[in-house]
Amino acid sequence: MIRKLGLIGAAALIATAAPAAAQEATPVTDAQIAHVAYTAGQLDIEAAKQALEKSRNPEVRAFAETMIRDHKTVNDQALALVRKLGVTPEANATSAALTDGAAGKMRALAALDGAAFDRAYAANEAAYHASVNGALAGTLIPAADDAELKALLETGLALFREHQAHAEHLAQSLD
Repeated sequence: MIRKLGLIGAAALIATAAPAAAQEATPVTDAQIAHVAYTAGQLDIEAAKQALEKSRNPEVRAFAETMIRDHKTVNDQALALVRKLGVTPEANATSAALTDGAAGKMRALAALDGAAFDRAYAANEAAYHASVNGALAGTLIPAADDAELKALLETGLALFREHQAHAEHLAQSLD
């Protein structure tokens, strides 16, 4: 049941973000792509911090620490790249929808404790990475104009696919 709620939350996030993305000017600019990518990473860092505050499960805590480390590294690389390129990340409807969806999910997770929190956090991480990976592969990478930005997004996608698999495995082990 908890696992299904995480997937439903991700589906709701995608349903919210998709119309917002459609409202944006087509094609999406590199500045908007940079903001969406950075926002997605930062939101996962915040979710991992919440997990470290609430969970006592060593596997969940280790996963959360990995999320903080890896997403911080990718976000630091993204910030260095946008500075190098002279691009200012541009807030947009998609990054706003991601932020709003994550805030609701974090409130829902905050109401849980113990094993219920651990299961919901792991399921949400699997669903969140699936939706972000889909956006990277299907929209953000193809729309990126700058070769260095595209390469960074592709590197991130490879790493985040590993995160998704890890989260799926963790969620299965907690059921």
